[in-house]
Amino acid sequence: MGVTQSMGRVGSCFDDAVSEAFNGVPKVEYVHRHTFATRAEARIRITTWITDFYNARRLHSVCGFKSPIDYERDYRATRTEGLAA
Repeated sequence: MGVTQSMGRVGSCFDDAVSEAFNGVPKVEYVHRHTFATRAEARIRITTWITDFYNARRLHSVCGFKSPIDYERDYRATRTEGLAA
């Protein structure tokens, strides 16, 4: 299935730092600011927020203050230009 066991020691803060950082953003920016009637509603609205805002419009410092979608588009365009030259 492509899953590999972590190589970090048990309880290492670096082991899940990326996932913890990602999970913290939606909680702070969306989940704690809204009320959901059911878990199903929460899943749908959070997923929609991630796909429509977090990935498409929210600027990320690690991406040079671009959205992930814009960053990937620019990266692919740059790679294509390099291959054509």
